Amino acid sequence: MNKDQIKSIAVIGPDAYPAVPVGGGSARVQPFAAISIMEGFSKYLGTSAKTYYGRGLPSLSELAEATNFSTDAGKREPGLHVDYFSNTELQGTPISTGTDLHINFSMQSRGVLPKGGVAERWTGYYVAPSAGSYDVFVASTGEDGGYYRLYVDGSLVFDNWKKAMTMANWKGLSFEAAPHKIVLEHHGRSEWLGRRFRMGIVRHDDVVDESAKKLAASSDAVILAVGLDPETESEGADRPFRLPLGQEELIQKIAAINKNTVVVITAGGSVDMMPWIDRVSTVLQAWYPGQEGGIALAEIAFGQVNPSGRLPVSFERRESDNPSYESYYPGVDGKRVVYKEGIFVGYRGYEHNGTEPLFPFGYGLSYTSFAYSSLSITESPANSGPGHSYQVSFDVANTGHRDGSEVAQVYVADKHSKLAHPVKEVKGFIRVALRAGEKKRVTVTLDDRALAHYDVDSKQWRADPGQFDVLVGRSVKAIELTGPLNLNNAVATR
Repeated sequence: MNKDQIKSIAVIGPDAYPAVPVGGGSARVQPFAAISIMEGFSKYLGTSAKTYYGRGLPSLSELAEATNFSTDAGKREPGLHVDYFSNTELQGTPISTGTDLHINFSMQSRGVLPKGGVAERWTGYYVAPSAGSYDVFVASTGEDGGYYRLYVDGSLVFDNWKKAMTMANWKGLSFEAAPHKIVLEHHGRSEWLGRRFRMGIVRHDDVVDESAKKLAASSDAVILAVGLDPETESEGADRPFRLPLGQEELIQKIAAINKNTVVVITAGGSVDMMPWIDRVSTVLQAWYPGQEGGIALAEIAFGQVNPSGRLPVSFERRESDNPSYESYYPGVDGKRVVYKEGIFVGYRGYEHNGTEPLFPFGYGLSYTSFAYSSLSITESPANSGPGHSYQVSFDVANTGHRDGSEVAQVYVADKHSKLAHPVKEVKGFIRVALRAGEKKRVTVTLDDRALAHYDVDSKQWRADPGQFDVLVGRSVKAIELTGPLNLNNAVATR
């Protein structure tokens, strides 16, 4: 974006404010102060442009509080009937009963739990005001006392009873304008996160705030901050590949209103972008950006800083594309995980399976362009000990009009070994800073281990004699230079 051409900007989204510098669990090292995305853009623009803020979506707590239940199908008594049990099988006579208007317990909830109670069951009805699509969600504390299962009209919607598969999950259901029976069961008591447990239902078309749409329509550009936070991504459970409830719809509706929409994703990994990625101009993966993240993102978005980061993983198009998908959860007994992908993990698995990722390993954009040339591969004795050293040298030129840094990656491909091995593997990289128009010659040094694969039978790393291909590029899929490396004798390495 051009700062001189932007007179107003809308920063919209659940991760826009307050700051989300870190993830949950052991990742949550809370800084003394953190600059949110909204604050970062406001401070960066100063008086040169107006910055507007809108959350765009209600919080899960707000949605849970707005969900009205009744203990009977006739809506005569509000709330859900709750039975407390002294066992996780929910068997026998409840030790206590009551009524809860909403399932919206926070970390600070001080509701009195009956002594000896370890599990509870809520039953009642949700009366849909009109027929249509509704989103149903449950959010818990995961492995730390947050096991649950939800039935709607007798059908199992979520099953986190034995394995904490998600901390916050949602699903779209089709409702008639009638009472729908709700049965929500929960067991466990969190030692660290309090009584955080929420459940709610919202009509799909009603989740996006109308005021956010108005902000998007009246602003020159939109920064749309979506993704996860410590309550939806933590070590205590997994999280869905999809964005949290309402966020896909938020992106689609805001992008349809303002074509100059930049999506900023806060998350520890990839999310499903396929429902909306073709509708936005830019996607910026912020990860968890730390306490100065808001300022850093503004400087990148407006071009003061030329980004040079590269993906350390592959981003899949679909969840099922990931090489580990088939062995992601344990089997029926829940005690054994079979790593079916073997050595073909990450980008090695995508290439082995012939699956095109959305964004490949090593991918990253820049405000300038780079060119590679003059590859040479020379061999010399190792600096210490037996073996050899291989110098992979090449020129990198900044062919654009902006200063920037390129991350050149060196891969090795072995087409002759009889051992099972990936198509190619990254063996080195170098980050080179270049002024506009500048060219530098750089060198990445490889050793014998860079040519070796592990031989299970001989229980050692081994490189078979023959020709290897050395590939240099900007990512695992963007190879710019290729050259041969000949190994005359077999090499065993540690």
